[in-house]
Amino acid sequence: MLRKTSFILVSLYAIDFRTLNFKWKTINNVCKMNTNLITDFLRKQNVFAVVGVSGNPAKYGHQVYKDLKEAGYVVYAVNPNIDEVLGDRCYHSLSELPEKPDVVDTVVPPSVTEKTVEECEELGIERVWMQPGSESEHAINFCMRNNIKVVHDVCVMVKRRE
Repeated sequence: MLRKTSFILVSLYAIDFRTLNFKWKTINNVCKMNTNLITDFLRKQNVFAVVGVSGNPAKYGHQVYKDLKEAGYVVYAVNPNIDEVLGDRCYHSLSELPEKPDVVDTVVPPSVTEKTVEECEELGIERVWMQPGSESEHAINFCMRNNIKVVHDVCVMVKRRE
């Protein structure tokens, strides 16, 4: 009986590791998101574009945009559904921006992030920060395959204050 139980436990662990392969890769990537990578993203000279900006102060898209702006960054608002936020022009796509941003911060559903990272690759944007909840396995893997540096699972507002 002990032998059968041991075998089952080993099998369960093997199955768990196979089915959690993405989570294991994600954990490894979070570990790789060391201080140097986040510091690179948060350099004051970096220009940010916040995809998913909202005119609603209760929404994270609004809060992220406002936080970065108040911290002194050059920040562009991107949302195809609005024209202005906090008195600033809101662009309908990354390709409309007057300059190429150094960092694109996504505050949108994962399916929109997946389209956004494809647009980043087309435009030669090399850094994407996926706010918690906006990331997906597909988007993260796309970034890694296309040499786009990616930060995910951590909030830019939190990391900026550390």
